[in-house]
Amino acid sequence: MPNWLLPENIADVLPSEARKIEDLRRVFLDHFRLYGYELVMPPLLEYIESLLTGAGQDMDLRTFKLVDQMSGRTMGVRADMTTQVARIDAHLLNRQSVTRLCYAGHVLHTKPSGLHATREPIQIGAEIYGHNGLEADAEIQQIVLGCLNLAGIGAVRLDLCHVGVLKAILDLDDAAKKHEDVLFSLLEAKDIPAIDQVSRDFSAQVRQALMALPTLYGDASVLVRAQQQLPDIPGVRNALHELQSLVALVGTAQVTIDLADLRGYHYHSGVMFSAFVPRLPNAVARGGRYDHVGEAFGRARPATGFSLDLRELARLMPVADRKGAIRAPWSRDPELLSKIAQWRSEGEIVIQNFPGHENEQDEFDCSRTVVFDGQQWILQNVG
Repeated sequence: MPNWLLPENIADVLPSEARKIEDLRRVFLDHFRLYGYELVMPPLLEYIESLLTGAGQDMDLRTFKLVDQMSGRTMGVRADMTTQVARIDAHLLNRQSVTRLCYAGHVLHTKPSGLHATREPIQIGAEIYGHNGLEADAEIQQIVLGCLNLAGIGAVRLDLCHVGVLKAILDLDDAAKKHEDVLFSLLEAKDIPAIDQVSRDFSAQVRQALMALPTLYGDASVLVRAQQQLPDIPGVRNALHELQSLVALVGTAQVTIDLADLRGYHYHSGVMFSAFVPRLPNAVARGGRYDHVGEAFGRARPATGFSLDLRELARLMPVADRKGAIRAPWSRDPELLSKIAQWRSEGEIVIQNFPGHENEQDEFDCSRTVVFDGQQWILQNVG
């Protein structure tokens, strides 16, 4: 095996792609700051007990584990940064007021999340702690739409769902609740025949509701059908009311409802959302409310947030135009060095050719060159 070969679904990021990713990271973090979000940088490694607290079985399977040579304890390489940020809010900041935090960094997955997905996403996201009202959920969704707009991504569709719908339905029937994990997977796959088979021993009311959930997909009018087809119980009523309120708060974005899109069901506690964009079959961003994660750290705090993968988003963007640059010879002439320093201070890119070499770059177009006219160093256009 060649010693330069990388593991499957692990890849280098070359200059033009790396620049797109870094530009997105800077723009998004600046966007978060406009809303008052504070940047945190959790560690890449943590003891496994802390890293997976409140994260669920799925995250356990996605996490690389290793033994710490200093303590002998099992450590994990983070596969998601959300629980780390929740730990920071609960234990390190320990504020009583609303806290807005954001983050950006690499995570590592044991298996890719999709056919062509990387196992080393660059995750960026924002979280709000301390407010359990829909105002926080609406702000997070507004920030997601703002980020995608800044990235030049049009025609964004926001898919909304709510954990409370399924939880309220299952609470009506003990037999159904025992099959919660199976039903969650079948609903996510919208496998109505399998749901029909599994639910044969459930109460008629619960069975009818479970069969209806995969069909409750579409625009906001789905919420009216849901009120008609689902049990009229407090948990369902509250969840549908919250979804209706968020549809009104989102504004001009295209919004769809999918009451069977339950990815993150065991992790989230309320509204969930996914952002879809053209040319990408999977959601480009996901988020929602996860009020119970803080309980695992000994301090329950209402929480909502989102995250997305910068590498995946960058692939949707066109190749950036090459930046104009100045090519200069290598010289110790004080006059030339002074001019180069001045140009760079003004934001110009100046690339000096080392003796005997020419430069090749993907990112820069050296349309100007520095020449000595016999008396001074001057700029000339190339060609």
